[in-house]
Amino acid sequence: MPELSLQEKYAPQNACFGCGPANHKGLKIRSFPEGDSVRATWTGRPEYEAFPGVLNGGIIGSLLDCHSNWTAAWALMVQNRLDQPPCTVTAEYQVKLFRPTPSDQPVDLVAHVSELKEDRAIIEAELKAGGKVCATCRGLFVAVKPGHPAYHRW
Repeated sequence: MPELSLQEKYAPQNACFGCGPANHKGLKIRSFPEGDSVRATWTGRPEYEAFPGVLNGGIIGSLLDCHSNWTAAWALMVQNRLDQPPCTVTAEYQVKLFRPTPSDQPVDLVAHVSELKEDRAIIEAELKAGGKVCATCRGLFVAVKPGHPAYHRW
């Protein structure tokens, strides 16, 4: 049996477009902790293109956002010795696009914690294709409290 991703293990009913295992039309990002980082490999399809052969920038943003969010949730879970990751949301993020991202080959996502507090994390991530950095992301991700619409969404 293949290894379960963070999303599949902790949020199998999540319907998020980017990372929800239960969203059959979504991107289905599968993130895996590896040392001090969290990694994922994802392969696009023609419907995610901006133009032939090049991945849409909004899809790139979604990949980096969701993968970074799960990196934050994982880091908070480990830091706070929780059995489950807290539900985290994106407070802010910035994506920088450096070169066209090919849509016909796998992309690698790598994210790590830049700063970690009790209920929030700053995450830095990059998206590579063919070993070259195509985009980066830096964002703030916050664990939500009861009363927030995302609380217990996982």
